[in-house]
Amino acid sequence: MQEPSEIAETAPSVTGLSVIETALATLPLSPGVYRMLDAKGDALYVGKARSLKRRVHAYTQVARLPERLRRMVFETRQLEVITTGSEAEALLLEANLIKRLRPRFNIVLRDDKSYPWLVMTEDHPYPQIAKHRGERRKGASYWGPFASAWSVNQTLTALQRVFLLRSCRDTVFDTRHRPCLLFQIRRCSAPCVDRISQADYAELVREAKQFLSGETPSIQKRLAAEMEQAAEKLEFERAAAIRDRIRGLTHVQGQDRINLDGVGDADVVAIHRIAGQSCVQVFFFRGGRNNGNRPFFLSHAKEGETEEEVLGSFLGQLYDDLPPPPLVLLSHEPPEKDLIAEALTLKAGRRVELHRPQRGEKREAVQHAETNAREALERRYAEGTAQEALLAGVATLFDLPAAPERIEIYDNSHIQGTNAYGVMVAAGAAGLLKQAYRKFGIKGPIAPGDDFAMMREVFERRFGRALKEDPGRESGTWPDLVLIDGGAGQLSAAREVMAELGVEDIPLVAVAKGPDRDAGREWFHQTGKPAFQLPPRDPVLYYLQRLRDEAHRFAITTHRAGRSKAITRSELDDVPGVGSAIKRRLLNHFGSARGVRQAGLEDLLNCPGVGPAMARRIHEHFHPGAA
Repeated sequence: MQEPSEIAETAPSVTGLSVIETALATLPLSPGVYRMLDAKGDALYVGKARSLKRRVHAYTQVARLPERLRRMVFETRQLEVITTGSEAEALLLEANLIKRLRPRFNIVLRDDKSYPWLVMTEDHPYPQIAKHRGERRKGASYWGPFASAWSVNQTLTALQRVFLLRSCRDTVFDTRHRPCLLFQIRRCSAPCVDRISQADYAELVREAKQFLSGETPSIQKRLAAEMEQAAEKLEFERAAAIRDRIRGLTHVQGQDRINLDGVGDADVVAIHRIAGQSCVQVFFFRGGRNNGNRPFFLSHAKEGETEEEVLGSFLGQLYDDLPPPPLVLLSHEPPEKDLIAEALTLKAGRRVELHRPQRGEKREAVQHAETNAREALERRYAEGTAQEALLAGVATLFDLPAAPERIEIYDNSHIQGTNAYGVMVAAGAAGLLKQAYRKFGIKGPIAPGDDFAMMREVFERRFGRALKEDPGRESGTWPDLVLIDGGAGQLSAAREVMAELGVEDIPLVAVAKGPDRDAGREWFHQTGKPAFQLPPRDPVLYYLQRLRDEAHRFAITTHRAGRSKAITRSELDDVPGVGSAIKRRLLNHFGSARGVRQAGLEDLLNCPGVGPAMARRIHEHFHPGAA
């Protein structure tokens, strides 16, 4: 891909039309991406073009534009363009910028979740199979993606049952002296204690790779033949073990509601629309097996755009951070199908085909995905209607001028002041806004049990930063209502901070647990009003309880993660240059961090994988000034 280069940037002007007309004088005829920015510099729209000059010129014909694009042109105060080597490269760059900038006038895929993969280590005599998220590393093979943690866990369990591969970390493997529980329940072959030879384990690894590549029938036939041979030799225990593996393999095949026989790797992508809202359902097939499905709800999809146009915009963003498979089956054919296929081919480094099947099992798979998209959108639509009624009830309960668009809930978690965290969760008309959740590691000295001081610090940091970054409250990240898990004391602490910051127009409500901490008997505290309770079966009470419980869950999870990190932290982490790999080698060689600390320089030099310079650095860290 040609290195993108900024080639045009106009100064803010009086009208959007004049900005575009001024920029046209310097725009080239080459392909690229253009960005329309508003007065604050935020992206209004990102588009790609085969010819930048011709494409942008179309926006000067205001009378021919739909109302939405007229409004976009009116708000434009700056135009930036990036040239690329081809239109396919421009499409890839456009998808990347839309996903990163989330312009108001584009169809935006909001999906902050990473995809889980299966990883098998290759740098160990007995490879480990495990779930993986994040960046890939050398010395390992990866299979996926999987639609969810549930689907990858199902496959991981199947691999353990059928192929008896270990899932423990190397540090656990190296310190085992007796088989673990997984061996007892026949989900591991216990290579850690030599219950299986390295050659036999390597054969299990080879079979597992075949299974993940879609060669299940050949594995089943081979296992059946081995079972018969074992039975003929009167090796009934071995025959029973092979029988259990065959049953596990059959069970895995039966779990898949829909498969694509004869198709190795493919994605099925189907769209459904209701009242201007769009849901795209994606099924991931790898090795012919169903790796699960995930619904995507698109933002900014307008009524005037067809399903084909929406699906075309979606595909580029879907594969922005996901490797495209060789085949993508579609419910609708995008207007620029060939261009999208060319861009995905460029990204994958091999041919990628977009196909809308008309008959056969591929068409059935697409219809199944369409049904799932429709049902998911109907559920979301029904939940949204119910959510609006609940928010209206919250507004009535707390005398708000309108139904709150954003509610923030705060809670704290600590043990005698240690590993103290404050958290914020957010909710709105779309439900829980998990991308807006925040953690606050408490920095100030906190006396044991001083929840008020923790609450003050959290509010100072949250709203102090908001005042600096968005004093005009234009970003949509300011709450219309704040709920605090606590009583009158926490409410008073929060109110004092807000008064000091000059933010006194946001309603604050403290939710205190009832007698004996019974759910359903909570007291609600507001400034200037007596505390009150709601009837036990009130739907608004249930809603507020769910919000409070979600904040509590997030606080406990955050605290436990922080405590686990503190517990597992070693004094080796303080040695400059010692990463996880060297730390693992040191612990495996010396047995503990204490052993490393007491080791002499000669001992450190003899540790495998630790070079002379690193050995001296470690020794000097624990023995400063030693010769």
